[in-house]
Amino acid sequence: MDEDLLRKIRRLSQHYAFTSLQMHEAVARRAGLSGTDHKYLGFLMERGQMTAGELSALTGLTTGAVTGLIDRFEKKNLVTRRFAAEDRRKVIIEPNTENIMTLLTPLYKEFRSKSEKLLASFSDEESKIIEAYFQKAIEIMNEATDQLNNKQS
Repeated sequence: MDEDLLRKIRRLSQHYAFTSLQMHEAVARRAGLSGTDHKYLGFLMERGQMTAGELSALTGLTTGAVTGLIDRFEKKNLVTRRFAAEDRRKVIIEPNTENIMTLLTPLYKEFRSKSEKLLASFSDEESKIIEAYFQKAIEIMNEATDQLNNKQS
């Protein structure tokens, strides 16, 4: 690939990441959350119920920080906390999907609509290229995250 094109794509990727952070922070503020809390709520929505320890491992947050996170979500009735039947030391976090969707769906409505129109403007072949890029980029980011996390230990 041409070096200038590679540099341009790298800058666009960085700009996309920065812009995404800004948009998600704005959505979070409108929802009464912090940007990071908003994204951690996304983990719960995507993965479903999990223990506080699993959420800690997934996010890299300390168990104390996860407790604070769960407390904030619970106050907004976005999650339910319960003890595991087999081990009462384990806390299971269950997302309240209906309340989360009620809170966030209106804030994403216009963005989602415009994004769907943008994606529909690409051919099937172009869409497959976009899909392949995101799948491979996610793999690379996951590998980098794992390497960074393993170097902390």
